[in-house]
Amino acid sequence: MGRERVFLICTECLNRNYVLPKKKNATERLELMKFCPHCGKHTLHKESK
Repeated sequence: MGRERVFLICTECLNRNYVLPKKKNATERLELMKFCPHCGKHTLHKESK
C-alpha cells in the first residue's frame, strides 16, 4: 500500500510541471489548478500515465 509518483501535465502547453505522490489504490486521475511556469498563469493540470 505504498505511493507511486505521478506527473501533472499542463492542459494548455502540455509540459510536465509537477511530480506528486499518489496512493496506489486510488482509481480516479488527479486534476488540479496549478501554476504553469511556461504559460505564466494558473491552468488545469491533469495526471499523465
